[in-house]
Amino acid sequence: MKIGNIIRHYPISCIVIVTIWTLCLIPIPETPLSNVSMIDKWTHIVMYGGFCAILLIEYGQRHKQIRWSKIIVGAVILPIAMGGLIEIAQATCTGGNRSGDIYDFLADTLGALLGVAIGTLPARYLSKRHKD
Repeated sequence: MKIGNIIRHYPISCIVIVTIWTLCLIPIPETPLSNVSMIDKWTHIVMYGGFCAILLIEYGQRHKQIRWSKIIVGAVILPIAMGGLIEIAQATCTGGNRSGDIYDFLADTLGALLGVAIGTLPARYLSKRHKD
């Protein structure tokens, strides 16, 4: 699939990808939430869970049938790989402002899996609407 088609068919997911990359590479200022235990891990779970759920919903809107092989690659493996790449980029490209963290990567993975679990039901519903 061409980049233009991906942007046209999955516009919200593309915006979320850019947002995740931006948030993960800019310096984050201290806030009152910084004192919440494991707030950064919860943030990763929510970001990747939301991303994968949105991706599945957009997929269901555009396809008559859910192809699980595509879902596993596009909504599980690629987002998890993106999380790993972001952690590497944080460790090597942010001049010490951010650091790569294996636990952030594990939170990304958990979030992606939860997002797929949550997004599956609406994706199935939306894809079945195409058959009517």
